[in-house]
Amino acid sequence: MSYLQLPVIDLSAADRGPQARALLHAQLHSAAHDVGFFQLTGHGVSTAETAALTGAMQAFFALPEADRLAVSNLNSPHFRGYTRTGDERTGGSRDWRDQLDIGAERPAHVPGPGEPEYWWLEGPNQWPDALPALRTAALGWTDRLSAVAHKLLHELLAAIGAPPDFYDEIFADRPHLHLKLVRYPGRAGDGSDQGVGAHKDYGFLTLLHQDQIGGLQVQRGDGLFHEVPPIPGAFVVNLGELLEVATNGYLLATNHRVVSPAGATERYSVPFFYNPRLDARIAPLPFPHASDAPGVTADPANPLFAEYGRNELKGWLRAHPQVAARHHKGLLVPA
Repeated sequence: MSYLQLPVIDLSAADRGPQARALLHAQLHSAAHDVGFFQLTGHGVSTAETAALTGAMQAFFALPEADRLAVSNLNSPHFRGYTRTGDERTGGSRDWRDQLDIGAERPAHVPGPGEPEYWWLEGPNQWPDALPALRTAALGWTDRLSAVAHKLLHELLAAIGAPPDFYDEIFADRPHLHLKLVRYPGRAGDGSDQGVGAHKDYGFLTLLHQDQIGGLQVQRGDGLFHEVPPIPGAFVVNLGELLEVATNGYLLATNHRVVSPAGATERYSVPFFYNPRLDARIAPLPFPHASDAPGVTADPANPLFAEYGRNELKGWLRAHPQVAARHHKGLLVPA
């Protein structure tokens, strides 16, 4: 089996008649069941839209450090804002990247008596005063990719014989959408090449725009991590743990990581996470291949909870220990 390239899938085939849609479904079924990753073309997001976002992102990282630190996530009990290089953790080890975390723009939801603590994850974003165009570009991108992800999820569920709208209700009101603007500044001074450590995503679908530098690696069937060569205009799509759980392991959430570029070469990427409401309980998906499901991968260090928000909060507390220590001392989770 060749691991030189992930499957490449053209979403526009869904609108080109029954034969093209049937082929799309066969490709989606194979990619989601066998790999858990693929490259998506035909999504309708224009080069101009992409250029507007990436231009605003690069302008943000070009701001003086004082301007970036003015929107530090240390200010936010909702884990929104700027993370300095080296302050995030994956698997307990330092990630060598800096980033801006953005979510749906909503008022702060401070958990009341009896409410789950994961409601802390809902709240306002932080925006740099010096760059008003960033807010427009980032929130516009979130809306645009939400529509792409909604269509893709429908086609994916149909591809495995499930009701396409089965999960619409848990996305219909207050979905927990999440956008990261990420810069990898090159190798750490100690020679470490962990841009971000190996992990699986928590939610349903991730759509990643990456530049042409490369460095994303996906763990394939041979157990090794393989490079994902960038394709101009394509999104790299991966399935999150919720879809693996919902299908009892028939669909794959796959480990992936980023190896930092050599020297001082900068790499930029924009992952968008399509997630349901924080209080969503993920019902098992009814589909005809359920009897072939192998079961969910068990990881004692990463137990999965029925309510999506509990998984999401667990991840944030582990990844951002300084924010957790400042705002959520009673919720600290061991690494």
